[in-house]
Amino acid sequence: MAAKKSKVPDNTICLNKKASYDFFFLEKYEAGLVLEGWEVKSLRSGKAQLRDSYVIIKDGEAFLLGSLITPLSTASTHIHPEQQRTRKLLLHREELNKLIGAVERKGQTVVPISMYWKKGRAKLQVALAKGKKEFDKRDTEKNRDWQREKERLFKR
Repeated sequence: MAAKKSKVPDNTICLNKKASYDFFFLEKYEAGLVLEGWEVKSLRSGKAQLRDSYVIIKDGEAFLLGSLITPLSTASTHIHPEQQRTRKLLLHREELNKLIGAVERKGQTVVPISMYWKKGRAKLQVALAKGKKEFDKRDTEKNRDWQREKERLFKR
């Protein structure tokens, strides 16, 4: 008799895989998102993208720019949805102060990593990051290839 797999729902909406290639993550934070109704419906159907998005800090608040949430075709007729609008991020004041200090003084940046559901609410994982140089990217790729090759050798 075959063992049954437990059906654990995957809470991830979308990932920003390119961010780990371009940046070293120093600290990670969880931020809430200010969304409209049609955006929540689109997120539930998985129509979101974080690939070219970034976070800016302006007037003591954090905003997500460049994220793409495609509206559903069944969206209301009286609403004109904007796919790439600026969305406000909800963070605690002490977290915002840390991010502001690091971005302004140390020259680091804040990048979105993933979007997921937590207790029925959409959350965005952002990271305080430092940019990788070209040789860092090659080194990371070389290490990843070596780990893959090592796993193949041990499998035999």
